[in-house]
Amino acid sequence: MYGPPVDFSFKELSNVGGALSMVPRAGLRPLTMNSERKYLSRSIRLSNNMLEDISGLGFVLGHYLVEPWKLGWLDLSFNKIAGIDLYFCQLKELRVLYLHANRIWNLKEVDKLGELKHLHTITLHGNAIENTNGYRKHVILALPHLKSMDFSAVTRDERVLAKLWCKCPKRDKTPEEDNKSLNQ
Repeated sequence: MYGPPVDFSFKELSNVGGALSMVPRAGLRPLTMNSERKYLSRSIRLSNNMLEDISGLGFVLGHYLVEPWKLGWLDLSFNKIAGIDLYFCQLKELRVLYLHANRIWNLKEVDKLGELKHLHTITLHGNAIENTNGYRKHVILALPHLKSMDFSAVTRDERVLAKLWCKCPKRDKTPEEDNKSLNQ
């Protein structure tokens, strides 16, 4: 049985390794440790800090969790992360990933998460990519196992529309470029 998340939110961390010198926040349910003083949890919160990347996350997970390879839920929301690290691909059991309110500006960053076959929930709103034309459709195509995105269900109709959108030759054009090509 697994316990509540190991919570390092609101710790003013500028790097993930900084969590090694901290005690997790106490929650409503107490954290349970094994004889090696590792937590029986499959989730970790690093939200509301000042993280720019996730360098050292593997070491922190190994230090605090009994089975770090079984991490199922990771909250990195409200940080300063600009890119999606390839380390995420090693988290094969990851099911829920919160990345909202960061600084991700390139929609292609999401493509890196395509290998995560169990990832069914992601949040990306509050990042610059949210303003990109076709944002939701792109994410749905890149992550075919999604059931929820930005706290909203992904429907079968959305999947169909995303596939059609992908084949549309005008999908990458801005409205100004589209009007220019029509006037020529």
